[in-house]
Amino acid sequence: MENYAIFQTGGKQYRAKVGDTIKIEKLKAEGKVEFDQVLMVGDKVGDPIVKGAKVVCEILEQKRADKILVFKKKRRQNYRRTRGHRQHITVVKITEIKG
Repeated sequence: MENYAIFQTGGKQYRAKVGDTIKIEKLKAEGKVEFDQVLMVGDKVGDPIVKGAKVVCEILEQKRADKILVFKKKRRQNYRRTRGHRQHITVVKITEIKG
């Protein structure tokens, strides 16, 4: 049985295992950060969160994701618009799962 947790941050849910490196929504923090909105740890499923469970992460870097292009077009109207967007993200490494 592999030990993993599912936690929530920034309105999204992430699956984490110790040693994983994941990209999450931007956090205004440095060093270590703890997430206590843990929805599941191994076989324990929360209602809606698992009491006393935490996911401890180390922030590796703050950066921006790859660019996505947003293209709008209305046919036969000579209307075309292209916009680009790069989301701010935080890269974290999972160091410990408590609970």
